[in-house]
Amino acid sequence: MKTNLWNGFIDVVKREVVPALGCTEPVSVALAAAIAVEKLNGTVEKITALVSPNLMKNGMGVGVPGTGMVGLPIAAAVGAIAGEAKAQLEVLKNITPEDVAHAKTLIDAGNVHVGVADVNNILYAKVTVTSGDEFVAVTIADSHTHVMAIEENGITTYIAEPANTATSVKKANPFESALLEDIYDFSLNAPLDDIRFIEQASELNDALSEEGLTGKYGLQIGATFQRNVDRGLLSGGLLTDVLRRTAAASDARMDGAMKPAMSNSGSGNQGIAATMPVVVVADFLKVDKEKTIRALMLSHLTAIYIKSHQNKLSALCGATTASMGAVAGMTWLLGGDLNKINNAICSMIGDIAGIICDGAKTSCAMKVSSSAGSAVKSALMALDGIYVTGNEGIVADNADASIRNLSALANGSMTQTDVQILDIMVNK
Repeated sequence: MKTNLWNGFIDVVKREVVPALGCTEPVSVALAAAIAVEKLNGTVEKITALVSPNLMKNGMGVGVPGTGMVGLPIAAAVGAIAGEAKAQLEVLKNITPEDVAHAKTLIDAGNVHVGVADVNNILYAKVTVTSGDEFVAVTIADSHTHVMAIEENGITTYIAEPANTATSVKKANPFESALLEDIYDFSLNAPLDDIRFIEQASELNDALSEEGLTGKYGLQIGATFQRNVDRGLLSGGLLTDVLRRTAAASDARMDGAMKPAMSNSGSGNQGIAATMPVVVVADFLKVDKEKTIRALMLSHLTAIYIKSHQNKLSALCGATTASMGAVAGMTWLLGGDLNKINNAICSMIGDIAGIICDGAKTSCAMKVSSSAGSAVKSALMALDGIYVTGNEGIVADNADASIRNLSALANGSMTQTDVQILDIMVNK
């Protein structure tokens, strides 16, 4: 039983923790466009993208790597012109300034159209590319790289099962019977060679953090912390370092830096939030490589576990739940056991539950830093035996039950919140 469960954990982490260049919602549109162009005979003359409301929300205001622009039209256009379909979430990794200029020409000529599709899928993008009388349409749905259908000149040439069918969900979710204690046991005791691959999350997201600290990206949250340490207005130390280095990675990622993030559950910001606080604590304590790897696995797998109870996209900010994974890894590095990790996660749910997702944009770095700060606070409280108890709010007597309560909120009443958020965004 343990072997099967552990193999399931490894499988899900390898599928959910992958490199991604740019925000994954516009990237999924770029990917659909790139796949469509591979099957189109002739030069792209027109592009139409229909996306789900949630994807529209997350694609309206975020920087597209290498373009200096925001939004879904440029993502669709540059994906069609120069995207590499085989690169999946790194589909835009080799675009050039000439490609971007070409894409802008298509947009300026009114040949790129983006609209909202009337679909029930939370994550959905149908991109149609046209050349003369020919067209190819590619539909990605339910996950950022899941091609659900391909249509060529009115004939459906490929159709797949939805990614959220009972069979595929069971394969994708090993948590039907597993709990936080199983994740803890696996992360601390699995053979190191089986989980060493998670180290790449540290390498990619730390490089993105350095980019954010040295360049002028977005709101410069990470760089702002650094400048004020230099001015003497903030002191250095663990908390400041966590905020500075974590926010900087999000700054760079949300403003279109040409460096990939290691994502978690389909989101680069969630990958950053699950990685950087753990890396900073590991560096601060000067722990060995094995301990860092195990802490990263504990963090990323816990983040996936929490997200597996929720819709892929929702009105609940994903950085908050990913940071609950980080608090598990941080608390363990600081000397805490499973009980203290439970308590730290409960405190975070008591603290930052309900932070809304109002689309992907540069200010996401503020929410990433707020969530990282909550993780530090909750970890330190837990080490002293202080935590939010099951007598308070939606928090239950243990982390597993608290996670289910938080997820019920995200999947239930916050679906109407999502509708209101999108209405505000498209009409302001």
